[in-house]
Amino acid sequence: MRTENLSNITAEIEQSSAYQNLSALFDEGTFTQIDAYTMSGDNPTEVIAGYGMVNTCPVYAFAQNSDICGGAMSKAHAEKLQKLYDLAEKTGVPVVGIYDSVGAKLSEGMEMLGSYGKVLNSVSKLSGVVPQISVIVGNCLGTGALNAVSTDIIIMSKKAKLSLSVTGENATAEDNEKAGITHITTEDTESAIAKAKELITLLPSNNLSISPVTDADEPEDNAKCLVRQTVDNGTFIRFKTEYGKQAVIGLGRIAGTVVGIVANKGGVLDGDSCNKVSSFVRFCDAFAIPVVTFADSEGFENVTEAKKVSSAYADATTVKITVIKGKAYGAYYIAVAGSGAGADITFALDTAVISPLPPVTGAAVLWADKMAVSKEEREKVVQEYINTECTAVKSAQYGYVNDVIAREDVRFKVYTALEMLSGKRVATMPKKHSTIY
Repeated sequence: MRTENLSNITAEIEQSSAYQNLSALFDEGTFTQIDAYTMSGDNPTEVIAGYGMVNTCPVYAFAQNSDICGGAMSKAHAEKLQKLYDLAEKTGVPVVGIYDSVGAKLSEGMEMLGSYGKVLNSVSKLSGVVPQISVIVGNCLGTGALNAVSTDIIIMSKKAKLSLSVTGENATAEDNEKAGITHITTEDTESAIAKAKELITLLPSNNLSISPVTDADEPEDNAKCLVRQTVDNGTFIRFKTEYGKQAVIGLGRIAGTVVGIVANKGGVLDGDSCNKVSSFVRFCDAFAIPVVTFADSEGFENVTEAKKVSSAYADATTVKITVIKGKAYGAYYIAVAGSGAGADITFALDTAVISPLPPVTGAAVLWADKMAVSKEEREKVVQEYINTECTAVKSAQYGYVNDVIAREDVRFKVYTALEMLSGKRVATMPKKHSTIY
């Protein structure tokens, strides 16, 4: 056992990279350690934990200390994390974990299985109760990686390694981003921590509170993207950019109110895009973050993945606003905009194309006589069918769209809908959870 006095131990801790990372996360002068002087064998515990304010929001956080035994998880390490999670559960405060560890402390043998298990149980228990963010800045290997990827948002520095396998498969930030494991990739530790600070200001403290509201800001000047034209300038944080590229997801603000954005890019939604959308909608619903969907798709690649999107929207009781900006055919319309999605308000741009079937199929069935022409002429008939039977106005006449709007009016219409729906309350049937995954 070391014989250094407390001042020497304190100096050693405060000089570590883990302490510096936590200092960068917390507002200056607000960080207070939990169990600052606990020991793991002859060394200070391999993790630093505590609480403080992040952009004036209360947060619990820990940082694995790779300067001591590579940040390996020991029994003392796990016990400190367990205490932090217990406090977060009691107080309803978000948890940020900064990961930099080579894995388990092998010298403690089988005892480590129980320690890892308890921590993972705490992460799972708090899922959907308080927001949890993982910031991976160094090694995150083996069973420890399971803890990190079980949280709501995973931020990874390009200098870090994340893998369930000690051999390093899918270890790089780029690999994990393409696999849809991580949400945000940054250049370095500093930018990863900065992104976590930014996200904290968009998230509620827990599932019983609301996200912080700020002053409204005008959208980005000369933005060509409809999402950028709708959200406050500089507030949109996009997730999983290299995974499921037919869908865009992220958090932002509309006139100061935090929303989850889902936008589709046309074409057919593949399996990865469906997984990306469904998991994000469930996350937003867990914390009552309104979901604004910019719909544009011809359908789904396969029914197995499509059911996940449909179920996520149907189960969600948070505010759901859909803007059909392009195509919305059949099952896709039903899943994200129709009664099956439980959308509160559905808008459509005046240029939208809405149809129960792909227009070429609809024309072949309903306009069979007109389609009995040459291939070149059939294309004209299909376009006539679209212009006649698949317009936004036609859908509004049948009650499938609440309002037909111009592109320049989207932000105002969505904002006013958010205001009107802010008091939404929905009673659900008693059950443990859905079985559709």
